[in-house]
Amino acid sequence: MKLSNCVLFFLTAVHLWGVSQPNIIIMLADDLGAGDLSCYGSPENQTPHLDKLAAEGLQFSDFYAASAVCSPSRAALQTGRFSVRAGVYSWVATSQKMHLRIEETTIAELLKAGGYSTAHVGKWHLGYGLTDDTSGPDPGDHGYDYWLATGNNANPSHRNPQNFVRNGKALGEIKGYSCQIVASEAIDWLDNHRDSNKPFFLNICFHEPHQRVASPPELAARHPNVKQPEYYGCIENMDHAAGRILNKLETLNEADNTLVIFTSDNGSYRTDRANNRNLKGRKTQLWEGGIRAPGIIKWPGKINPGTRTEIPAGLVDLLPTACAAAGVSLPKGVTLDGTSLLPLFSRGKLSRPKPLYWFYNPSRPVCVIRDGDWCLLADPEIELPRQNMFLEKFIGDIKKTGFINYRLHNLRSDATQEIDLSKKEPKRFAKMKAQMIKLHRDVMDEAFDWRTLR
Repeated sequence: MKLSNCVLFFLTAVHLWGVSQPNIIIMLADDLGAGDLSCYGSPENQTPHLDKLAAEGLQFSDFYAASAVCSPSRAALQTGRFSVRAGVYSWVATSQKMHLRIEETTIAELLKAGGYSTAHVGKWHLGYGLTDDTSGPDPGDHGYDYWLATGNNANPSHRNPQNFVRNGKALGEIKGYSCQIVASEAIDWLDNHRDSNKPFFLNICFHEPHQRVASPPELAARHPNVKQPEYYGCIENMDHAAGRILNKLETLNEADNTLVIFTSDNGSYRTDRANNRNLKGRKTQLWEGGIRAPGIIKWPGKINPGTRTEIPAGLVDLLPTACAAAGVSLPKGVTLDGTSLLPLFSRGKLSRPKPLYWFYNPSRPVCVIRDGDWCLLADPEIELPRQNMFLEKFIGDIKKTGFINYRLHNLRSDATQEIDLSKKEPKRFAKMKAQMIKLHRDVMDEAFDWRTLR
């Protein structure tokens, strides 16, 4: 539901009467594997700017995307809700009705109502109505004062993309590489377009390293002994772009008052398991390799430099975390699935009321929950379609299906998910099975049925 006038008034009052609010920047990579940064052990990439961010803040070993593909993860980031609950079942195609519904309340709307200047730059992929008001909501309809976006990927590749739209106006071909174009736009907004009397929220979504990759030749040349050296070159180019944004914060004297988050929307699509930290699976699969992502958060004065944690967290937690940091109330009458990470920052502990949850119909396993060190996997009772292109006609069976073939894994001792402990841990297995069934039914009961939209 959208914010009512009374809630808007209340949130504005919180801003006026509250203490100083931090700026907030989220940087989201596209298809970056959990092992694709040098601070996460990449044998190929050199990512000094993001490594420095990790050294100056909190680095997660177990940070999660909200799905194994992009659009659902982006929906969960925007709403703090499991992606299917928010009505985004899979990646959004131009042939579908599916998009991020205007009825959803977003992180940008909440922060804007709480006194923030807001901007989105980069990949959107939550709807394609960027130049046509009749094709669904754009970032401006979801709380962003200013935006530069692409409906999906940078086309025809990261080099000289042709499909950026700024505030509803198509820009045509832009010379350069996508990550640098995004960084330049973010810097220009910080310099010239934000309200400097307000704190800011900047949502930055890089296209790298999603296909089709392209990178400066000198960066690709640094990787002569691998397949597709441009994959690694574009990650290093993205690191340089992130560094430019972080350096701008220093120039503006805003670095000490900015909460910065860096992560990815799903695991790498590459079959080399090193890209996903040797975890099982990859993009489109709900194994750990498909959903685990880098997770780095820096907040000077609130997070001690060099902090590391094995406590699981993810994209679904970013909305409640940002709102808590900003002193902004959460929306009333909306089921949120994420948890504020502020207790983790201050005490190193986190209490999560419900498990983390994933559902993606082409994947086997089709459903996963994580509770502490444990995860439970299941396959669908109804044979759901496994094709890459989602069709709204699948929703009937998706909403009806139960689960079979449950498997229980301890991710602390078995990160590669090889050992099923369901028989050795019958009480835990029964508890988590009941949790999965209850949570899945709760999500599906609320999930929007796009077949009803005419």
